[in-house]
Amino acid sequence: MASGGEAPEDVSLDWASTSLDLSSLDLAKASASMLDSGEDFEVLHEEEEDDLSELPPLEDVGLGKVSAAKKASRESGSKGAAGEGSEPAEEWLDVLGSGLLKKKTVVSGQGVESRPLKGQDVTVRLRATLEDSTVVEENPGLTFTLGDCDVMQALDLCVQLMEMGETALIMSDAKYCYGQQGRSSDVSPDAALTLEVELLAARDAPDLELLSGKEKAELANRKRERGNSHYQRADYVLAINSYDLALKAIGSSSKVNFSPEEEAELLEVKVKCLNNLAASQLKLDHYEAALKSCNCVLEHQPDNIKALFRKGKVLVQQGEYSEAIPILKAALKLEPSNKTIHAELSKLVKKHADQKSVETEMYRKMLGNAGSRPTKCKDKSSRTIPWKWLFGATAVALGGVALSVVIAARN
Repeated sequence: MASGGEAPEDVSLDWASTSLDLSSLDLAKASASMLDSGEDFEVLHEEEEDDLSELPPLEDVGLGKVSAAKKASRESGSKGAAGEGSEPAEEWLDVLGSGLLKKKTVVSGQGVESRPLKGQDVTVRLRATLEDSTVVEENPGLTFTLGDCDVMQALDLCVQLMEMGETALIMSDAKYCYGQQGRSSDVSPDAALTLEVELLAARDAPDLELLSGKEKAELANRKRERGNSHYQRADYVLAINSYDLALKAIGSSSKVNFSPEEEAELLEVKVKCLNNLAASQLKLDHYEAALKSCNCVLEHQPDNIKALFRKGKVLVQQGEYSEAIPILKAALKLEPSNKTIHAELSKLVKKHADQKSVETEMYRKMLGNAGSRPTKCKDKSSRTIPWKWLFGATAVALGGVALSVVIAARN
């Protein structure tokens, strides 16, 4: 979502005494400002304003754009697997029907009735390799909540189809692994993965009502961190899902009394989740939802600079310039040295001035001939005054003549 293609003109700002030309010392201070505190990705850089309209939700990224090298690698892998065990290629299950995610059972499990259910906590043994057989991840006991997108989609989707004790091979396109962003230095962008997975255990998730305040905060933080990971890969739909799950855990009813410290910690996590949720909603142009998330933060923390900034941006996108200006002024007052807020406010002031000029011109055209009408009325009035005197004089003369006739007749 882009906030504007052209750089704003030089606008004099009476509300900010700090110049836009900040010294290196000021920039160093700004980098440790309120905007950078407490959240993994919530730093208000200008890169966040780049047009990300070409980055659709995860389910639409890269569809039908699998490279020839990846296709050849998967085909050779399938042939190799079939050759080793003398197994037909049909044993590969096309999970989504697109050929991008396939699963094959290597060791059978305990039957279909032993499959885990969504919402359960499952434990698996995982080994992930690249197309050149390089091992990029190995975990003998990975535990996650099934269906919550706590892990890569390939694993989350396929484990739902596994039986207890089953070992399976999963061949996945990058779309359902680490996507176009990759993962640091060990998984390159658009890298397909092969997963070897063994389902070790499945159990019901803990009852949220029985969790202590600390346990709830830890659970919510895990969901939030996963949401941050999705956000950094531009998977905003999945990020929203993770933040919603974190907020659901925090807001669930409880049969346990919390200490003041636990209450404060839960509030802190809640505010972070709401701020991150608003950022994700703003990326997807969900303005009403983003405004609601910002307002929830400001109910708890009226001076939260990130919530103020994003609320101002939402109002700008909705064309509510007069409402957005005081919001961004309040954010700038909290941190006068922040160049991002300063630039956003400068652009907003110019837009608002342009809007007022257009409205003034429109009203002028609508009422353009109104000023000449009183003059016409005045001219008309000036011409009618002599006629009134004339009629009055005539009436008096006729009255005098009639009176004379009456007197003469009586005599």
